[in-house]
Amino acid sequence: MPTRIGEVIESTTTSFTAGAYELLAAPPFGALVRAQARSEGMAVFGLVYEIRTGSKEPGGRALVRGRTYSGRELYDAEIYQEHPDLAEVLQTEFSAITVGFVEGGRTYQYLPPQPPPVHYSVYECDSAELAAFTETTDFFRTILFAYQIPSDELLSAVIRAAARARPPGDAERAYLVYAGREVASLLKDDYDRLTAILRRIRP
Repeated sequence: MPTRIGEVIESTTTSFTAGAYELLAAPPFGALVRAQARSEGMAVFGLVYEIRTGSKEPGGRALVRGRTYSGRELYDAEIYQEHPDLAEVLQTEFSAITVGFVEGGRTYQYLPPQPPPVHYSVYECDSAELAAFTETTDFFRTILFAYQIPSDELLSAVIRAAARARPPGDAERAYLVYAGREVASLLKDDYDRLTAILRRIRP
């Protein structure tokens, strides 16, 4: 059974934000995640486009912990080891753009009827689920023409991850070629943007 990595803490028609159960343990940028929907047998797919860690207090900020009053210096992971209470005062969150949903065993790459409810479970999709979802590329358009997210970087990251989710060798290269052609058809009138994305997915 997939491991639950967090729960929805904010939800809209086009995106959702989840709080990770473990500090600093968000799925990577570009990861495909699945949020449970209210309807049984239905889940919403999203692609992680932002990860942030900060104070749990509204408007609060993390405090400097790398130097103690006695003058002792702490570096990086040592700070978390020395201050296990940080897990209680800090929270890692990640936001995902909605790119589809599954219902009754069928996957659709357009917006679901309802967004996932707040406090419902979020899972990171495994390689098999990512490979299956990316067989169809209708969601490319959703990413490319989304506002206020790093669209080009996100699409490039997803394509690279989807290629790695396939058997190494011919299948991986074939997917990169296939995805590159799909991006080219969508950006045929924007050569500079197209070439920038193609450079990012080049093996």
